[in-house]
Amino acid sequence: MSTTLIFIYNADSGPVSGLFDLGHKILSPSTYQCSLCTLTHGPFTEKEAWKEFRQNVGVPMEFLHRDEFEKKYDLTFEYPVILKKNSNIEVLLAKKEIDAITDLDGLIDAVKKRISGIY
Repeated sequence: MSTTLIFIYNADSGPVSGLFDLGHKILSPSTYQCSLCTLTHGPFTEKEAWKEFRQNVGVPMEFLHRDEFEKKYDLTFEYPVILKKNSNIEVLLAKKEIDAITDLDGLIDAVKKRISGIY
C-alpha cells in the first residue's frame, strides 16, 4: 500500500472562511492561527517554491482544511498537522513542530527528512 501525506490546515473551507483568513493574514499576521498556511502561502496564492516541491517530490499528497478532514476521516488532531496515511494514519509533523518552523525551506527540509524512510 502506498503512503500519502495529508496536510491539514487550521482553517475551515468555504469562501467566507477564506475571506476571513485572508483579512487576518494581512491585518494581523502575528496572530494568524495556521502556521502551515503561513509557511506555504502568501496573502493570495501558494508560494512558488512550495508548488515546485509538491509537484516534484514524488509523494502523493492531500491538502484539506480541518472541517474537510474531520468529515472525510472522522478523526481530529491539533491543527495544523501533517499526517502519513497508509494502512493507518500517523502524525508526521505535529502542530508544535510546524509552529516552530520559521520559513518554507525549513518546512520542506522537515518533510523531506520525515519521508526519507518512506520512499
